[in-house]
Amino acid sequence: MRYFLTSSLCFYGKPEIDPSNGLMERLHAALPDPIRGLLICSDPNAHERTMFFGNEIKAGFENAGFSVASYEFLDGQNADRAKELLDRSNLIVLSGGHVPTQNRFFKQIRLKELLKTFDGTLIGISAGSMNCAQIVYAQPEEPGEAIDPSYVRFLPGLGLTETILLPHYQAYRDDILDGLRVYEDITYPDSYGRCFYAIEDGGYLYGDGMGEWIFGAAYRIENGMLTQVLHGGESLRIR
Repeated sequence: MRYFLTSSLCFYGKPEIDPSNGLMERLHAALPDPIRGLLICSDPNAHERTMFFGNEIKAGFENAGFSVASYEFLDGQNADRAKELLDRSNLIVLSGGHVPTQNRFFKQIRLKELLKTFDGTLIGISAGSMNCAQIVYAQPEEPGEAIDPSYVRFLPGLGLTETILLPHYQAYRDDILDGLRVYEDITYPDSYGRCFYAIEDGGYLYGDGMGEWIFGAAYRIENGMLTQVLHGGESLRIR
């Protein structure tokens, strides 16, 4: 399986794939022709939002010159058909959204097990990318989560990669949540004994079964320290 774990696949509010850092060329080389796509939601109960977001992504593929034979959706309304939908797809797109909510849905449909026989290409977007890790860091993002002692920040993920990703770094680096700085007061302390890679929009992690590379501006957060390891247009093999 090839996978592209992106921060944001399309430009915000536009059905256009962000071609930065060679993404478009790599997608054209990796994606099947024609595409039989399946978008898997982040919130099983947000059907209309899933459809809107999914159709924007579908249009992004078509506008980029990809041939799309079919494009289906998997959420709470058809969760019992997860295996059937995956079996007839050659491209899976994991939607962005709230990481713990999506993580629970992935467990419900047994996505980790279903992916063991999937032989296509997978694209993660934001939360979808984060949930692909063996151990997922569910960085607090909603009010109350940062100070809730019962909020679980480390979750078992799909296990496609050992790399822990944090998307949208350029947008969230200065955020304040529950009176705490999301990065300096929450994420840096959580990085002791671990390694996170924060990536900006336009950046992504690519894996092909033989190695993993990060493309675009990226920062390593480890043992409470942040280090920029890549600038835009650069790449780094990490496995």
